[in-house]
Amino acid sequence: MSHEITPEQVASTVDAALVQVDELKSIGLSAGLDAVGVTTVEPFTATLEEILRRREAGLHGGMQFTFRNPERSTDPRRILQGASSILVGAMRVPAPRLPGVRAGRARIAAYARNDYYGELRRALGEVATHLTTASYAARVVADENALVDRAAAVRAGIGWYGRNGNVLIPGRGSWFVLGSVITDAPLQPDQEITDEDCGTCRSCIDGCPTGAIVESGVVDARRCLAWLVQAPGDIPLDFRKAMGGRIYGCDDCQEVCPVGRPERPVRRSTEPSADVEAVEVLTSSDGDLLDRFGHWYIADRDPRYLRRNALVVLGNTADPSDHLVARVLKENIAGNDPMLHSHAVWAVQELGRSDLLEKPNT
Repeated sequence: MSHEITPEQVASTVDAALVQVDELKSIGLSAGLDAVGVTTVEPFTATLEEILRRREAGLHGGMQFTFRNPERSTDPRRILQGASSILVGAMRVPAPRLPGVRAGRARIAAYARNDYYGELRRALGEVATHLTTASYAARVVADENALVDRAAAVRAGIGWYGRNGNVLIPGRGSWFVLGSVITDAPLQPDQEITDEDCGTCRSCIDGCPTGAIVESGVVDARRCLAWLVQAPGDIPLDFRKAMGGRIYGCDDCQEVCPVGRPERPVRRSTEPSADVEAVEVLTSSDGDLLDRFGHWYIADRDPRYLRRNALVVLGNTADPSDHLVARVLKENIAGNDPMLHSHAVWAVQELGRSDLLEKPNT
């Protein structure tokens, strides 16, 4: 008995896959995704070469993420045995244009104001559940070392690489979080977007406060505030002033991007999740900080790095005459944590309050 697959069976399988793609996209959009695309699981070889180049040049600045094991993060087939397709989803992050940071307030980047990656995983999970119900294997990956999500998004037709390295969705910009479903289902891939780019615009390059965009699409993590506020150790002295009122993330290269600007109305007053009192961060317990901000990447899961950032925020933005500010600065100067001590010393010097360094008479 012959077990050869007939052309009619092949055509039937392809047609079924095409129908399933439409259904999967509909499920994803209904679950809260704003854009969905499909691509293959072939390794991202050009991305691998670029990651290795940047790592060799030190541009990763000690960042692990997809730099930790690029051979793995650029090969989707390592995520799921027998993988055949990747369904990529993008979820909109609310990012109204906000007024400047207020004295002593620490600004949170738009994508970190709520657990948007948690919402993204739930939406992708509905797609994955549909696939597993249909007897396919499926795994959700988002914001982890397993996959270079931007490369998958571009190849799936979601958007293109902007000069700031973010994926820009046509007409809507880069205010999105990205994730994928890896599956062994044979899904018809979308076409890569090739006819959109940033043209001659260099707003993000010129608007970066530390000059971190060193080539089109290439960010030097050693200068990028979004990484420096996450990295362990001290905030480099050269970048503390540029850090301004940031406690987590940096949106400047997105704020100045003209793509998607009409979608972002000006918010006359700050939104509750956009910032936090720096003094509150310095006086909260470790448990309270992790309960509130545990969905962030915090080096070693150690809240002292949030306190480190809060001290820099005070040095850049606080009212020097604020008695509560003076008290928490003195407490950190007198404390036994060398990192927090040094950042508190820097903050009082920036505020012109060197008197806080004086030891009381005994």
